Amino acid sequence: MTGGSEDRLSGERVYHGRVIDVDLDRVRFPDGSVGELEIIRHPGAAAVVPLDTREGTSQPIVTLVHQYRYAAGRFIWEIPAGKLDPGEAPEVCARRELEEETGLRAGRIEALSKIYTTPGFTDEVIHLYVALELEKGPTRHEANEFIELHELPLARVRTMIEQGEIVDGKTICGILLADRWWNGQSQ
Repeated sequence: MTGGSEDRLSGERVYHGRVIDVDLDRVRFPDGSVGELEIIRHPGAAAVVPLDTREGTSQPIVTLVHQYRYAAGRFIWEIPAGKLDPGEAPEVCARRELEEETGLRAGRIEALSKIYTTPGFTDEVIHLYVALELEKGPTRHEANEFIELHELPLARVRTMIEQGEIVDGKTICGILLADRWWNGQSQ
């Protein structure tokens, strides 16, 4: 559980699922009043921006996944990401998801930041990384993952964000942070 637990007066688990749990918590608010909140509990996740800086390119190439998302009702552009396994460190998760979804192994990985996805109703935190020194290998997609891989110049990916083609929050944050990180490194 992330912050706020000292304000939790009581709670009831109303749903336990494979990926999330839902709690109905009775809480004390900052003004002293008391109320009930529905909270989605999530174990957290890691997401990674793979930057290929191969010789002869003026800018990095980003590998994006174009993945079917039932909740959105369509394919969504995303960076590789996935849920933390119990006891798993976020960096380990980022490396695992990178390899499973793209077949890429990172020789080096750097932490960018962490974000709360939607703190109004969930405690989910996603740890964001940039992956470098990439080597290609086989992917290991899960049966319910429908993924196409695309290698795109970083400038094109930024344009996709600006034009609304990329709408996934973790991807927007990850790409913009990786772009800032890259420009800071290449100065």
